[in-house]
Parts: sequence; C-alpha cells; structure tokens
Amino acid sequence: MAANRNSRAIKVPRRSRGLVQPIRGAARPEIARGARSAARREAILVAALDEFSTRGFDATRIDDVAKRADVGKGTVYLYFKDKESLFQELIRTMLTPLIGVIEALGAVDMPVNTFAERLTDLFVREVYETRRRDVIRLIISEGRRFPKLADFYYREVLSRVLKTVRKLLRRALERGELADDAVIRFPQLLVAPGIIAIFWSGLFDRFEPLDVRAMMRANCERLFAARRST
Repeated sequence: MAANRNSRAIKVPRRSRGLVQPIRGAARPEIARGARSAARREAILVAALDEFSTRGFDATRIDDVAKRADVGKGTVYLYFKDKESLFQELIRTMLTPLIGVIEALGAVDMPVNTFAERLTDLFVREVYETRRRDVIRLIISEGRRFPKLADFYYREVLSRVLKTVRKLLRRALERGELADDAVIRFPQLLVAPGIIAIFWSGLFDRFEPLDVRAMMRANCERLFAARRST
C-alpha cells in the first residue's frame, strides 16, 4: 500500500517552473543574464513547436522560428546549430521529464492493473491534454521522411519506455497476474488507444469526440481480463 501511495505522488517536472535557480554569491547582473538567456531559449522552443506544427518539419525555416520568437535569426543559432538539433531539443525538453516519471513508476512494485491506471492517467494528463501531443503527432507525420528524427525519438523516448514497461510486465507474469506473455512481447498494446486518439483528435474529434481515458481503461481491462477470470 505504501508503494501505491508513493506512485501517486510522482509528478512530471515542469520546465517552466523556475527557469533559473538563485545562485548564492552570484552577482545580480549574472543572474539577470542567465534568466534572460533561459527565457529566450524557451521562447525559441515554443516558437519552433508552433512552426513545426503549422508548417511541418521540412517547410519550417529558422527565419520563421526567429520571427515568431521575436529574436534575430542569429540568436537561434546561438542556441541550436541547425533545424534538426532544434527539433531534437524540443523532444528532449518536452518528453524526457515524462520518461523519467514512467521509469520511476516502473521501479515501484505494484499490481499490473495499478500500473496501467497510473500510465493511463499520466498519458492523458501529461501528453494528450498538453502540447506534448503535438510533438508525438509531428514524429508520426515526419519520422518516415526524416529518419534521423525517428531514430532520435526511438533512442531517447521509446526504447526507455519499452524497457521499463517490459520489466514491470515480466514481474506481473511471475506473480501470476498475466495469462501469458503476449503483452510483454507487444507492450505497444498498452498505449495503442492513446496513439489512435492523437490521430483522431486532429482529424475527426469535431464529429465524434473521444473519451481517451475511458478508451485506454477499456483496453487495459480487456488486456488483463483473461487472468482475472481464471
């Protein structure tokens, strides 16, 4: 029970909170310069996400990002060497804290149904209901044409998630909570409804809105129902 309470307390770090932490003994001008630099960097990343989401990766120009961020083109290059590194940093900044939370959840010994519920809540609250959804949509739409972006996303995000989920599911199988190893071999099944919802929201949500949380819960119930019924 204590483990479950701890897992509930896990929160995703917000990059927007306290961009620059106070440094004891630092001169005030240095703190101010650091804060301005961090704010410019964040403004560039926000502008990049807006441009990539509107134009796509190929059509977006550094000039467009600079204009939207209200900085000079040269300023963008002070922080990012090219458009690809800008996109990669967008992935790292927005998704890496979330991956850390998933890894922390996977380290807690909890029933598989509890983990599935936590994962569902995390996906809906921190991905589907935020601009992280736009980043994932971009990877899906642009990854085939720009394989380096897909490679980076797999290495920095997906591989870590799959490793964590498989480890937890293996423990669940050893405890007798799973009927077989199907979901271990295909852990993508856990979040497949969430990916479908990201597609759906961009195309058909105005016709038939999805309750993504309910759909993900229904999927998990079906995945784990066989063992519960035996």
